[in-house]
Amino acid sequence: MTRSRKAALASLLLLPVLAGGFALQARSTRGGAQLLDQVLTFVALRYVDTLDAQQLYEKAARGLVQELNDPYTELFTPKQLEEFSRNTNGRYAGIGMEISKVGDYVTVNKVFPNSPAESGGVEEGDKIMIIDTTNARGFNTQQVQNKLLGPVGTPVTVTFGRIGVAQPVKMNFTRAEIKAPAVRYSMMLDEHTGYVPLERFSEQTTEDVASAILGLTRRGAKGIVIDLRGNPGGILDEAFAMSNLFLPQGKELLSVRGRGEFQKFVAEREPLAPDVPLVVLVDGGSASASEIVAGALQDYDRALVLGTTSYGKGLVQSVYNLDGGYALKITTGKWFTPSGRSIQKDRKMNADGQYLEVRPDSLESDSVRKARPTYKSASGRTLYGGGAITPDVIVAPDTLSSAEQAFRRAIAPYGQKYFALISAIAEQQKGKVAPDFVVNPAWRDELYQRLVADTVKLDKAIWDGGAPDVERAIEDRVAKLVYGDTLVRRRTLRDDNQLRTALGLLKASKTQQDVFVAAGSVPAASKPGVARRRGN
Repeated sequence: MTRSRKAALASLLLLPVLAGGFALQARSTRGGAQLLDQVLTFVALRYVDTLDAQQLYEKAARGLVQELNDPYTELFTPKQLEEFSRNTNGRYAGIGMEISKVGDYVTVNKVFPNSPAESGGVEEGDKIMIIDTTNARGFNTQQVQNKLLGPVGTPVTVTFGRIGVAQPVKMNFTRAEIKAPAVRYSMMLDEHTGYVPLERFSEQTTEDVASAILGLTRRGAKGIVIDLRGNPGGILDEAFAMSNLFLPQGKELLSVRGRGEFQKFVAEREPLAPDVPLVVLVDGGSASASEIVAGALQDYDRALVLGTTSYGKGLVQSVYNLDGGYALKITTGKWFTPSGRSIQKDRKMNADGQYLEVRPDSLESDSVRKARPTYKSASGRTLYGGGAITPDVIVAPDTLSSAEQAFRRAIAPYGQKYFALISAIAEQQKGKVAPDFVVNPAWRDELYQRLVADTVKLDKAIWDGGAPDVERAIEDRVAKLVYGDTLVRRRTLRDDNQLRTALGLLKASKTQQDVFVAAGSVPAASKPGVARRRGN
């Protein structure tokens, strides 16, 4: 048989196989559609409770979204879409908390300053169990927000579950307009080092950061610490614009890879501060847009990244408007830094519905690092992939003593009274203390007496064991009420290992290269161009 006849015969044999494959695929698709149609029909006609068509289709849509097992994909009702848009823009009326879903309950990630939540003594890690009379178990973040938000001046009661506290903690609040600024303040840490704490990426982030940088350099700053610790991210465009403050026009800032799609984002303008030495602080609460900024600056050796490994939230969500005012927020891609590192850290859902890291190791042990893919920065420094942003310099935060931890567990059921009384004592010090004040032991004694008089049962030995923690709480509140946030940061610098380390590195450096040398993270000879990838 000739070669051409063999080829023709093979083609004839192949056609039925391919046709059969397409037929099977079409049959499978038809079967799936038929299954869905049959289920909808029987529920509409036979389910014990009557559902109108709108309810039926919405429940079907929500079931599909839920079965994706993606915590970032959500179906919004018109009201939920309105709330989502308002919160993303950084201003709303509520009690002032940042929240996320953890297991069965939505949990407090951060308490905003000067908010009803802060005044009431809400703590990070509190679980939102009941809102007014509604049990919030199983609620997602949007459902909780819908209950918490409302007109300014209206009341809302929230019952929290708190770690180490047997009984739920019930608190009453009055809703207020919550302004969530990107940069609440900036300051000089010493004669030549500026500090910019960035809390979120909202519409004014780049403007706030640019204003802070200009103000600090006018005051003599020769190096800047940008604090992204605990920053959950926010508006994607603001991450690009902020990175562009320090990186040259045309540099790649991020790439997005989805299903058959590739998109690259580059710096569009000349930078505001191309040369000032930078240290960027990150931790496990630095996520999303924070990781984009930290990753881009690290890849180009434009900043030394210091702290602990970031969260690893590198998924792209797109919002699509649907008929009837609905919208679908759906994960459509993954983010990659200029060197090719994926920001997304692997997570799997456990039996309790929690998304847990597959390889949790916030301090990056040597064994964990060896198992991760490696990449190269623009000048040849080794960077680690595998998800999240691994700092160039790992520095653990300070920890509480055993006695202080025992005190926090004991005071937790009375947190609202505790913080309210601290504020009352701090108010008494207005006009009486200088910026270098020392906490008077009499303030702590008065606080204990007031707590006992207010029916708080607290063993004196446990109270005394927690004295350093109590005095720090009093000190912070007095400093904030009397002199503002900058004095709080200046006074708490002694307890902040990470910020102190950053300050020391910048003190010893005149250029960004000097910072790497001081940190023991020395780039190879500088070479132009984008960062290079090595590994998978």
